[in-house]
Amino acid sequence: MITVPVSRRTALGALVGATTLAFSPALRAQGNPKVRVGVLKFGTVNWELDSLKHNAFDKAHNVDVEVVYFAGEDATNVAILAREIDLIVSDWLWVSRLRSEGEDLALIPYSTAVGAIMVKQDSPIKAIPDLKGKKIGVAGGPLDKSWLLLQALAKRDHGVDLATEAEIAYGAPPLMSEKAMQGELDAVLNFWHFCARLEANGFRRLASANDAALALGATGPVASLGYVVHDKWAKENDAALRGFIAASSDTKKLLGTSNEEWQRLAPVMRAEGKELETLRDRYREGIPTRPIVDDASDAAKLYEVLASVGGEKLVGKAATMAPGTYWSGLFE
Repeated sequence: MITVPVSRRTALGALVGATTLAFSPALRAQGNPKVRVGVLKFGTVNWELDSLKHNAFDKAHNVDVEVVYFAGEDATNVAILAREIDLIVSDWLWVSRLRSEGEDLALIPYSTAVGAIMVKQDSPIKAIPDLKGKKIGVAGGPLDKSWLLLQALAKRDHGVDLATEAEIAYGAPPLMSEKAMQGELDAVLNFWHFCARLEANGFRRLASANDAALALGATGPVASLGYVVHDKWAKENDAALRGFIAASSDTKKLLGTSNEEWQRLAPVMRAEGKELETLRDRYREGIPTRPIVDDASDAAKLYEVLASVGGEKLVGKAATMAPGTYWSGLFE
């Protein structure tokens, strides 16, 4: 459990809302400090960063965000560890594991959007026990955080061991969605945006990772993903990082209210009509709104659940979430 003094229990929204960067004329003359963000070429983080750059929210907060594209998640991880970029998006589980092994990584919440088990609207599967004996597609592999949480919920509340009592097929997210659409799977657990596209095409949610998290002790939606930064870089570039956080917050406010901005993003998202609307609505549901201290506390609870299910392969030798997993500047 993470304990933070009451006087420092500050919501992320309050932090970025109160962040005002006042650079001296000399610094302004030198140009805004650059923040390099590494992202997947076709990942959903691009939507927010595209909007951030298009609306010049970075310049409004006296930073220059440079988006650096990578072909895969492993490449972004290597780049941040090599300090070739300043931020990436990953989850607190990865941050905690690396931190427990000596890295000085820390997380700033980005989104609470998570995957869900999806079935066709007319499927006879109505509840988790109905998955026994069924073929389930799982994106992300056997150690995927959402999959482990849903397994823990199924076992605790329904006495069902999904890993052994159902037929599991692991695969890449697009392949899993395609097989579900073709009827080759009875159910599919996929990442949130693939779930949204399925939802727009005749599927319904059976259970989400957030449902499992709440049932397993979380008091609200936990940020599944966050911007990841090195503590050392954050300390040396505090104003630039806070400027980036403020720009990200402004972008989320726009995307949370403007349907027109989503229409502008449609070509980037490769979506239109009902798909675009569903992706928009699910993104908005994933905008973090809770105080940081609550999010961090719940993440620590879920870490222990995940450690008990995934074991050392998932979390390494650390039985509890590493102190400092959430960037300390969020609690100031």
